[in-house]
Amino acid sequence: MRDRRTRDKRARVLSVVDQLVAENEPVTFTGVARAANVSHWLVYAEGVREHIEAARHRQGRAAASGARAGAKEPVGWKLEKQLLQEDNRRLREEVGRLKAAVRRSLGQQLDQFGAADLGTRVDELTAENQRLQAERDDALARVKELTAQLSEVQDDLASARISLRRMIRAENAP
Repeated sequence: MRDRRTRDKRARVLSVVDQLVAENEPVTFTGVARAANVSHWLVYAEGVREHIEAARHRQGRAAASGARAGAKEPVGWKLEKQLLQEDNRRLREEVGRLKAAVRRSLGQQLDQFGAADLGTRVDELTAENQRLQAERDDALARVKELTAQLSEVQDDLASARISLRRMIRAENAP
């Protein structure tokens, strides 16, 4: 199935090349790919490329003997150049449209957040920040207080253990 499609595409390319030569139209890789509705890699594939180059060579020899014998550019370059310029123009227009759409979208997003809304939000965040700092300071003071109590309790415990050991020794003494 795939081989048949490949053969059909190659045959279509060769037919287009023969048609362009018969109509005395310039044969270019891009022009052939577009006219045959195939990818660019196919027109450069082995077996197809040689056929296109041969047609271009024949056209070049015919032009050399004809009125365009003094032309510096090979046949088809003007068409290739024109096609590329059209593609570039189309792509530039598309880039311009996309840039404008992005600008409009960003503008709408910025309009949604007015200066008054942003000021209110900043005030809210500032108040929340101050509240959290106060909570942190209270928690640190509580930790300091509990650390002091723990130290005091540990000292009391150590003293009680020492007293208990002395009492046990005194009881066990003869």
